Amino acid sequence: IWPESPSFNEEGLGPAPATWRGTCQAGQDFNTSNCNKKIIGARFFAKGIIAKFGGLPSATEYRSPRDANGHGTHTASTAAGSFVKNANYGGLAFGVARGGAPRARLAIYKACWGPGSCESADVIAAIDSAIHDGVDIISISVGKNEPPQPFFLGDESDISIGGFHAVARGITIVCSGGNAGPFPQKVTNGAPWILTVAATTIDRSFPTAITLGNNRTLT
Repeated sequence: IWPESPSFNEEGLGPAPATWRGTCQAGQDFNTSNCNKKIIGARFFAKGIIAKFGGLPSATEYRSPRDANGHGTHTASTAAGSFVKNANYGGLAFGVARGGAPRARLAIYKACWGPGSCESADVIAAIDSAIHDGVDIISISVGKNEPPQPFFLGDESDISIGGFHAVARGITIVCSGGNAGPFPQKVTNGAPWILTVAATTIDRSFPTAITLGNNRTLT
């Protein structure tokens, strides 16, 4: 998570729920003050990947809940980003940005490192911690571009098995369907107890006029 993002402002939120048992774990460039009434918990899990590689796979990674490549911040704000007025991209698409549940709280569990290296031990430890901490929903935007495997085999068994334990305790688990379509057998995270969400596109375009050196204008 990049806690300084306006998407994680705590405006209008009260204290964390009394049932919350999580914590804000300090680490590299991240301390307990980076949590607030919006980000009520943050942890990181790296024992598995360190045991496998002898260290983190990227020198630019933060050994903390802080987000080095933007993926966790992007997915967290998509799910539950607070209201942000006058959001735009280079002056295009001015409006209010918000997540699907803008008043929901966020607890962050960082279990993937570098360019998407997610060790099963770290993923399952993260899910176990989320269950213990008292979350209501677990959202995991991680998947493998490979044909579906039995739910107890393959690279996705960590999410399906960990997710089963969550669902058995009344916690909804939502996962991405992957980015590898549109071809047959490319949906990931297909265990029947997981709510699998497909990616889509947007229904608008952002045309911009570009004038070349010969005064020809293209859209």
